[in-house]
Amino acid sequence: QGQVVESGGGLVQAGGSLRLACAASWSDFRLDMMGWYRQSPDKQGELEQRELVAVIDTDFGTHYIDSVKGRFTISRDNVKRTVYLQMNSLKPEDTAVYYCNTHPYERHYWGQGTQVTVSS
Repeated sequence: QGQVVESGGGLVQAGGSLRLACAASWSDFRLDMMGWYRQSPDKQGELEQRELVAVIDTDFGTHYIDSVKGRFTISRDNVKRTVYLQMNSLKPEDTAVYYCNTHPYERHYWGQGTQVTVSS
């Protein structure tokens, strides 16, 4: 059974940038579509309220929700078994705990997440 470890969150002013990383432990990572999800402060504790923000396919195709298009970039390194999320021009509404998982998600892969707080 694999796991993920997210890192890179922090406190940043609006307009700033952060780069998140997600290290996965399973050996066939390259065969999985991966996604970054987020859960805002008012929706803590409700797994179904985690919002899918970005997805990267096994062939490196990428997909984003409209609110982050042009600001966020998802990428992956299959050798390192790591997924990244470069976040630029951050807004207060991006404040959330960010998680990575496969897409569709597997319940046993949820990690602790990494907190991103954007101040206005």
